[in-house]
Amino acid sequence: MRFMILVKATKDSEAGVMPPEELFSAMADYHEQLAKAGVLLDANGLQPTSKGWKIQYSGGKRTVIDGPFTEAKELVAGYTIIQVKTREEAIEWANRFPNPHLDKGEIEIRQMFELEDFGELEAIDRFREMGAGQKT
Repeated sequence: MRFMILVKATKDSEAGVMPPEELFSAMADYHEQLAKAGVLLDANGLQPTSKGWKIQYSGGKRTVIDGPFTEAKELVAGYTIIQVKTREEAIEWANRFPNPHLDKGEIEIRQMFELEDFGELEAIDRFREMGAGQKT
C-alpha cells in the first residue's frame, strides 16, 4: 500500500521563505528512518505556486493560468511517498512526521491507487507496460 503525505503550504512557503535549519534537520532524521525501514519511495519540497501554472479545461479548450494561486492552506508545499503493508503502519509513520510549520500545522495523508484497483482494462495494461504505478 502506498501513501502520500502532503505538507500544506503556508504564506511563508508561498513567499519562498526557507524553513529554519532545525526543521530541515528533523525532516532529514525522519526521512532517514523511513529509508532505513525500507518504506520511503520519494520525498520532495515544491517551489511556490508563483513559479507554477495550472491548465484549466473547458470542453476541448485548454487555458494556461500562471501562478501564484490564492488560498495557501489549500496548496501543497511538499510530499513524502511511503509504501507500507497496512493503513495502521502508515498512520504510525505519519504520526512521527515532524511538524512542518513548527507551530500550528497540518499534513494530509492519502492512499494512492494501485493499478489493480482499476480492474482489467486494456488502458490499464498499457500503464503496466510503461511501468507506471508499479510497486517497488
